[in-house]
Amino acid sequence: MDGEVGDFLRSRRARIRPEEVGLPGHGRRRVPGLRREEVAQLAGVSVDYYIRLEQGRGPSVSDAVLDAIARVLRLDETEHAYLRTVARPQHRQQGRRSPRQPALQVRPGVQTLLDGMERSPAFVLGRRMDVLAWNALGDAVNGFSRLAPAERNMPRQVFLNPSAHDLYPEWSAVAATTVANLRLAAGTYADDPGLCALVGELSLKSADFRRLWADHEVKECAYGVKKIRHPVAGLLTLPYETLAVGHDPEQTLVVYTPEKGSRTAERLALLGSWTAV
Repeated sequence: MDGEVGDFLRSRRARIRPEEVGLPGHGRRRVPGLRREEVAQLAGVSVDYYIRLEQGRGPSVSDAVLDAIARVLRLDETEHAYLRTVARPQHRQQGRRSPRQPALQVRPGVQTLLDGMERSPAFVLGRRMDVLAWNALGDAVNGFSRLAPAERNMPRQVFLNPSAHDLYPEWSAVAATTVANLRLAAGTYADDPGLCALVGELSLKSADFRRLWADHEVKECAYGVKKIRHPVAGLLTLPYETLAVGHDPEQTLVVYTPEKGSRTAERLALLGSWTAV
């Protein structure tokens, strides 16, 4: 994923109209959005410095400069943090405490926690969005146990599973969120060969993934709502929350939290009773 900082900055400045930052928008422009010279001027850095940064060959850039560029490009909190990560890969390597190879299993205590959540579908994702563990209701909703281990990966399910569009009524939103979250992970773990291979596989096999990946959107899926059309229980509207697992920043606990008394809650209860039987 070489050139990530340049691709990201170009995509961000392309979405800013000159008039939004007080610059004249008329006249001929060879590129959409802001020119590199305009970003440099508004951020208070030299044009040469900004160009070298966008080309990924600049010096160790300071927080102040990145903050100024983030302000000009109107980055949100997640995008700002992502820029800091990809602009300074040497800092990323020095500051990482997690192992180079991702954990492929959860601790026994985490599985016990999952099993104790009898009324809430729940599962744990790793850094590559692999499904590492789940509880009975999470399995009943998503069918993890019926998949081969290599297929227990959320991006693969969204983009390579032929039934994904039927499973997710709002597939476009699910796909965009999945890619944005995967790109965030790719920026943090750029030296993970498995993650690079996953991006390469999806790019090769899915035109939808290639299109969304080229947008360079980054987003942390901390919470939201996902709709799933279950073959037995019907349409499920599933708000979800995510939590870091213990002291492992690479593992994320995902819990579906349907509103009490809702039709989805009733359908989950029925699905759970069938699972128990």
